[in-house]
Amino acid sequence: MKRVAATLCASLLWVCIAWAQTEKPAMVAEDGGLQERGSARVLYWDTRANTAFGQFAFDYGRPVWKKVYEDPANYGKLTSKIWRLGSNYWTVLDTQLPLKIAGRDIAPGSYNLGLQPSADGKSWSLAFIDPAKVRSARLDAFQIERAPILFSIPMTTEQPASPVEKLTITLTYAKEKPKNVKLTIFWGTLQVSSPIEVTVGN
Repeated sequence: MKRVAATLCASLLWVCIAWAQTEKPAMVAEDGGLQERGSARVLYWDTRANTAFGQFAFDYGRPVWKKVYEDPANYGKLTSKIWRLGSNYWTVLDTQLPLKIAGRDIAPGSYNLGLQPSADGKSWSLAFIDPAKVRSARLDAFQIERAPILFSIPMTTEQPASPVEKLTITLTYAKEKPKNVKLTIFWGTLQVSSPIEVTVGN
């Protein structure tokens, strides 16, 4: 019995050594599996001409909030770097219209986005990244720390009514003032927002 056990242990050790010495492939591919994407959009429609005035939208992956993000032991690590704001492919703002977010002018175009916490984690900013530079460097959103930030826009921290399991981005407005939109990001115990003023129509 002892001899069998010794032989088995030796065999397992050999397998482990052989596995460790196996060269890793130069390239692997990842499809991400079935991906859940969210989209928040505001479309402005010209009812007289029956055509669009223009629109803007946020497209994003929806990661699940984890309790580890609330652990004080991990707090410093989480607030010391830019967050990717989403999962899988980049979170993107695409706008056909001039916007003003928290007082900052945003020209029509496409932008990759990230979320920047302050050192103490008490305030947050929306980071805008040039997708052309991301494309040129072939960066994945997982590598967001390597992406050059164009500019950041401050967001207001709010108290969530309850934790939100999956990342959710909403665009809300009053019917009588559709050009004044509120952008809100919900994720776990985090809720931040910024006002958006839209230049559209007459």
